Amino acid sequence: QVQLVESGGGLVQPGGSLRLSCAASRSIFRLWSMGWYRQAPEKQRELVASITSYGITNYADSVKGRFAISRDNAKNTVYLQMNSLKPEDTAVYYCNKGGGELSWGQGTQVTVSS
Repeated sequence: QVQLVESGGGLVQPGGSLRLSCAASRSIFRLWSMGWYRQAPEKQRELVASITSYGITNYADSVKGRFAISRDNAKNTVYLQMNSLKPEDTAVYYCNKGGGELSWGQGTQVTVSS
């Protein structure tokens, strides 16, 4: 089973920044498109950012200009740089293969509050 381990979340004030990391257990990671998803309480999980194996990115309208997804295939790791954070960004953040094909991990909690 492929393991995906998210880290880097925490409590941050509005306008602050966090960098999330997602480490995958298999080197085949380098061939995958990857995505960052988030789920707030009582809301559906949503895709916020994706990146192909070649580095082509896409973002949800709600995070465009504020978030940046990147990857280091040599480290089997994908990142999400989150800037200008807003309270509405509060959620558990998960990574997965682009289509959500893998088992969901624990995620990492991001809380934006003053």
